[in-house]
Amino acid sequence: MKIRSIISLLLLTSLTVLNAQSEFEVEMVKLRNNKGTVALELVDKDNKTVKGIKGKIVDKKSTILIEGLKDGKYAIRYFHDENSNDELDMNFLGIPKEGYGFSNDAYGKFGPKDFEEWIFTVSDTTKIKLTTKYIL
Repeated sequence: MKIRSIISLLLLTSLTVLNAQSEFEVEMVKLRNNKGTVALELVDKDNKTVKGIKGKIVDKKSTILIEGLKDGKYAIRYFHDENSNDELDMNFLGIPKEGYGFSNDAYGKFGPKDFEEWIFTVSDTTKIKLTTKYIL
């Protein structure tokens, strides 16, 4: 009887570890103003969308909390939707008119760095801070 209890406890513990869920907080800073929202897309390590979220802007920053996220590897892309039209506005040359960003602040010279450089690990309680980039 005692051995069954121990085995049951071990199985329950291993299932809890396998299904570990985290609390993930991302703060986007250096927004140009408090207009509109921040549109954030969380993707998995295979670049498949996990969640799309809009965040409020207060004091030129936006903080988004994602609860119940499975531990693992993720990446983020986001933009400051100043006019709330749900798209990243571009000029006639294709240059963004609104701010944008990537996890790990993975900016390249002409667009983002390779996707692998965006990836970060979420476990337990993870917090990251991202700096918004404006070209125009």
